[in-house]
Amino acid sequence: MVNLQVAEGLFIAKNPDELKLLAPKLIDFAGDDNIWLFEGEMGAGKTSLIQAICQSFGVVDQVTSPTYSLVQEYQASNGDTIYHFDFYRLNHLHEAVEIGCEEYFDSGNLCFLEWPGLVAPLIPAKNVLITIEVQEDGFRTIKIARND
Repeated sequence: MVNLQVAEGLFIAKNPDELKLLAPKLIDFAGDDNIWLFEGEMGAGKTSLIQAICQSFGVVDQVTSPTYSLVQEYQASNGDTIYHFDFYRLNHLHEAVEIGCEEYFDSGNLCFLEWPGLVAPLIPAKNVLITIEVQEDGFRTIKIARND
C-alpha cells in the first residue's frame, strides 16, 4: 500500500514505481507554480521523480539529467515547454546568469531545478520545494512545500 499524504506535504516511496503515483498528485499540489526545486543527496531520486512528472505531462522525449549542459528542454503533450536544470557541476553563479536562467525562470514555463541551492540568489521567491531523503531502509521520504 502506498503511503500518499500530499495534502500534508509528505510521501513515502518504497520503490521507484511509487514515484509515478506521486507525480499527478504533485502536479495538483503545485497548481500554477512553475518553479520546482528538487533537493536531495546524490542518488536520492531527483531525476527519477522528474522523469515521472514529465511522463505525467506527456513528455515523450527521454528525460535525463542535464548535468553537463545545465538545461534540457522537453515538450509536454499539450505543447507546453518544460525546462530541466541540473546545477551540480556549476562552478560560479555567473555561469547560470550567462545561460539566461532568470529568463527561463520568468518565462512562465515549468522549470525543474536540481541542486537549486547553487543558484539560490536567482530563484523566484514563489516556488515549490521538493526534498527527497533516503531512509536507512532504502525508502524515500519526499517532503513538499509551497513557498510564496
